Amino acid sequence: MIATPDPSPSPAAPAARDPRPHVVIVGGGFGGLSAARALADAPVRVTLVDRTNHHLFQPLLYQVATAVLNPSDISVPIRWVLRRQKNVTVLMGEVDRIDPATRTIALDRGTTTLEWDYLVLAAGARHAYFGHPEWEREAPGLKSLEDAIEMRRRFLLAFEAAERSTDEHERAALLTFVIVGAGPTGVELAGMIPAVAKQSMRDDFRRVDPATTRVVLVEGGPRILPTFPEALGARARQDLEDLGVVVRTNAIVTGVDAEGVTIGDERLRARTVFWGAGNQASPLAAQLGVATDRAGRAIVEPDQSVPGWPNVFVVGDCAQTRRPDGTTIPAVAPAANQTGRHAARSILADLAGRARPTFEYVNKGDLAVIGRHRAIAAIRGLQLTGTFAWLVWLFVHVLYLVGFRNRLSVLVQWAFAYFTHQRGVRLITHAAAAPGRPLPPMLDPAHLADARTAPAAPATVPPGATTVPTR
Repeated sequence: MIATPDPSPSPAAPAARDPRPHVVIVGGGFGGLSAARALADAPVRVTLVDRTNHHLFQPLLYQVATAVLNPSDISVPIRWVLRRQKNVTVLMGEVDRIDPATRTIALDRGTTTLEWDYLVLAAGARHAYFGHPEWEREAPGLKSLEDAIEMRRRFLLAFEAAERSTDEHERAALLTFVIVGAGPTGVELAGMIPAVAKQSMRDDFRRVDPATTRVVLVEGGPRILPTFPEALGARARQDLEDLGVVVRTNAIVTGVDAEGVTIGDERLRARTVFWGAGNQASPLAAQLGVATDRAGRAIVEPDQSVPGWPNVFVVGDCAQTRRPDGTTIPAVAPAANQTGRHAARSILADLAGRARPTFEYVNKGDLAVIGRHRAIAAIRGLQLTGTFAWLVWLFVHVLYLVGFRNRLSVLVQWAFAYFTHQRGVRLITHAAAAPGRPLPPMLDPAHLADARTAPAAPATVPPGATTVPTR
C-alpha cells in the first residue's frame, strides 16, 4: 500500500532562538567596522546596519572630488570586508528610531525592527552650516561618495561653462572657487584644485586659460589647520600661497548664494563654492536622550557607553570622547578606529565578567597634504614638512586603505598623475539631472570663431536656421 501525503502540511516548527548576545552596530565606517572586526571571535552574533553597502575611506574623498581617483578606489563593499566573519550579518537599511528602553531599533520607516543586547552607534557626522541649511544647495560639503561626485561635477562644469561664455566678468566668476573652512579637508581641496586646473587642463580648452583659475580659502578663525602646531599651520599657509591660493583668515561667511559668498559686508563673486567648515553628528545620537555637545555628539563615559544606558556605546564622530585632562579627542579616522575597538572590548569584558577598561586615546599623528612635495605632519612630537612629510602622507594613506585592489589602484593612479600631470577621472555625470546651475545657452556660432574654428562658407539655409561651424 502506498501512503498518500497529507494535502494540508503541518506548520513548520519555529526556529530556535540563538542564545548568543545580539550586538547591533549602526554604521559601517571606521568605528563600526573596527567594532565588528574586534568581535570576530566573540561568542556573540553581530548585525551591522548601514544606509549604503560600502565602507568609505573618507580621508581621500577630496581626490574623488578633484578627479584624481575613482569612487571605487576608496570604497569597498562591507559584505566583502566581513565575508569570512561568520558571526556577522550585514543589512543595508536606514535607521529611523532607536529606543534604549525596549532595546530596539527601527529600520526603513518602521518596516523592520531589530532587538539588541548591545548597541554600538557609529553613524558618523555630516557637514554643519551653522543654522543656514539653505546654503547646502550652493555650497556642497564632502562626507560621502555622492558628495564627492557632485563636487567633481560642479568643479568640471565650471570650466565647461567658462569655455562657452563670452562675458569676461562671468568667466572670472566661473573660474573662481571659494572653499569655506580651512581644516584638513578645505586645505587639501584648496591645494589640489590649482594643480588640476593649471597642469592637467592647461591644453584642453581653446577660449579660456585654466591657469587663470582663482582659489580662495576662507577661514573664520585666526589661522588655518587649528588642530596642528602653529608653525606647521604657518608652513601650510605659505605652501598654499605659493600655489596661488588666496588664504583669508578671520573671515566670517555671512551669506552664500548662486552668485558667490558674502564675507562680513564684502561680496565675492564665485559660481562654485565648496564647504568644509564644520561637522554635525548624526541625529540618531540625540535619540538616546543623553547630553550632547554643540555638534550633537553624545558625551560618553570612559568605557564609550552613554550615561544611564550601559549597553549602548557611541563611537567615532557621533561621540564626544574626553581624555583624562578634560580635552576631547579629534574627529579623525584613527580615533574612530580606536573607539570602535574599545566598545568591543567593553562588551567582551562584560561577557567574561571583568571590569570594563577605560579608553585611552593614542595619537598617531596629524597629516595634511597641500600639493606635490608639499605636506605637513605632526607625529609624536616631530614636526615634518616638505617632501619627507609628503612621502609619509602617501605611505600612511595607502596603508590604511581597505583591500589590496584599492591600494594597488590608488598607487597606479597617483603614479600616473605624478609622471604625466594628468588626472584620469575627469568625468561629468548626471549633468542634466543633478542639482546645481546648468551650462549657459549655446552661443551664436560667430562668437565661437577663432583661428582654429572658422565658420564655414556661407550656404543657403532655410529661414531661421543656424549653421554650426565644424572643426
